[in-house]
Amino acid sequence: MICFFASLSYAQPVNPFPQLKPVRTGGSNAEKPDWKIDTVNSSSIHRKYLAVAYGHISATQTLDIYLPDKGNGPFPVIIVIHGGAFAMGHSRMLTDVGPMMGSLQRGYAIVSVNYRLSGEALFPAAVNDVKAAVRFVKAHAAEYHLNPFKIAAWGGSAGGNMVAMIGTTGQVNDLDGENTENLQYTSTVQAVVDWFGPCDFLKFDEQFKASGFTEYNSSVRANSSESYYIGQHVAKDTAFTELANPETYIPVMEPKTAPYFFIQHGTLDPVVPMQQSIHFAQCLKTKLGSNKVTVALIPGAHHFSPEFSSPENLNKVFAFLDAILKP
Repeated sequence: MICFFASLSYAQPVNPFPQLKPVRTGGSNAEKPDWKIDTVNSSSIHRKYLAVAYGHISATQTLDIYLPDKGNGPFPVIIVIHGGAFAMGHSRMLTDVGPMMGSLQRGYAIVSVNYRLSGEALFPAAVNDVKAAVRFVKAHAAEYHLNPFKIAAWGGSAGGNMVAMIGTTGQVNDLDGENTENLQYTSTVQAVVDWFGPCDFLKFDEQFKASGFTEYNSSVRANSSESYYIGQHVAKDTAFTELANPETYIPVMEPKTAPYFFIQHGTLDPVVPMQQSIHFAQCLKTKLGSNKVTVALIPGAHHFSPEFSSPENLNKVFAFLDAILKP
């Protein structure tokens, strides 16, 4: 398998990323009070800090911090990024955050992040935000009993794209955007758990067809979630669309400082084709070496299907995390 990377220079004096202003005031959830999204029940968690602001641009820029009931830390950190087609969701949605809450019983702190969604601000605002959240964790580690040197990012679907972007752009300052907080810190992490995250929006259709799908999520259309996220048809300016692809930044990664990746995808996923994860993993291995990348296809699994949050699979995820964050 051959990996082709876009030719981008990060030494150029002019930032290539447009800095987009919010188009929905009051935050990403302000105009969607009717969303019926089940939330995690955190009533039994004694040590928590909810709706902590990490940015100044939008009311959306908040995060929730949960600490284990026992111990004084500093705790290794799992930063959770929710999914929702880049357009909906929040830091407490059950489907996306629920599987990670068991991390507390295993001695991890959880930091679950809200970021600006596509109805509020277009790419690269969401990436700007999640990178700012990582920097916030490092800057305030002592205050919240967190270990700034033991951080993993974990997300599924759109959240998988976000954590993949965190993993590949830790040294890419062009993606800091207008978030000026804590710029003395990088957004590098030590580990990434990517559940079925999209990478190359331009390849969805051909990959689904290659797998024999007749009904699937077409991204190459004007009203796709990916086009809304980019702010235009994904095929209108392919070079710009590829800036939202974490594979684009692999050439500037350094193997010594790059995180370890654990990538999982269901073979029957009709929302994000499994080839997205297969190709991403291969490109990472080409640059970083096979020891830094694990990819596992789950036979028969769909998008966010129960196989991912099963005890058996979560044990695999935590075995990966423990080996890196608890050596």
